[in-house]
Amino acid sequence: MLQVLEEVKKQINLAKGESRRIFHGRGHCFAGFEHLVIDWFPPYAVARLYREVEPDWVNELTQCLRGVSEIEALVVQQRSRGKESQQDIAWGEVPEQMSTMELGLFYQVKPQRNQNSGLFLDMREGRRWVMHNAGGKRVLNLFSYTCAFSVAALAGGADHVVNVDMSRGAINTGRENHRLNGLPGDKVTFLAYDLFRSWKRVRQLGTYDLIVIDPPSFQPGSFVAEKDYRKVIRRLNELTHDGSQVMACHNDPKNGTEFLKQLMLEECPDFKFEERLANPDDFPEAEIEKGLKVLLYTREN
Repeated sequence: MLQVLEEVKKQINLAKGESRRIFHGRGHCFAGFEHLVIDWFPPYAVARLYREVEPDWVNELTQCLRGVSEIEALVVQQRSRGKESQQDIAWGEVPEQMSTMELGLFYQVKPQRNQNSGLFLDMREGRRWVMHNAGGKRVLNLFSYTCAFSVAALAGGADHVVNVDMSRGAINTGRENHRLNGLPGDKVTFLAYDLFRSWKRVRQLGTYDLIVIDPPSFQPGSFVAEKDYRKVIRRLNELTHDGSQVMACHNDPKNGTEFLKQLMLEECPDFKFEERLANPDDFPEAEIEKGLKVLLYTREN
């Protein structure tokens, strides 16, 4: 457990009081710990186990983390495939809901939730880019979840943001995230509905200077990348104008950068690939193509 402890202490120091991944075993950079990740929502840590382990191993992990003075409480979640998710508070008291900070902005999270706590920490550099590049722009945030991209965009001076997600609960959390940061309500629109049933309202509110596409990796019944990502990309021409930018994101380890590049080439050849954003340094990956992909495009004449 020594390498876990060393990495946790290092990342907590780098976090400077903000949310962060403090151990990322799933990137295969820590031999023997590929099944473990630990997220940091100060002052609480959430450890997730992606395969079944012996109780003694869990006890050793919790005792190791208990020695880190900054951690006031620990949640341990068992998420091994084929098993029902379980979670326990190893020690301390953890609220069901709390606000956490990232890049100086506040977000509602649920640290005890089995998955999707409310803020995907690996997308921090994407939100940083949006904050620095959304000034004066009309932004469309597709698959917005709890609208973190919208918060970042408006904090960066966006003219207006349209958020779309089929989960009304996620959209409501997004509204709260905007209130937490004192962002103007007249500059944001929240649409809770299924995009694949109708694009009419999204078209009516366009065109857009920047579109963020950040769908779930794989969610049967709502989004399967191999068939549904193309449906989204096909709409870009009617939603944008010359000079518009697109941030296309994908986090399925089965599909590398070329998956998105090929879709864009086939469906939107007028969009020029600009760059792939680097992932946060708290998400090290032995094979970069298996990690998060965030690609930037610009529409040309």
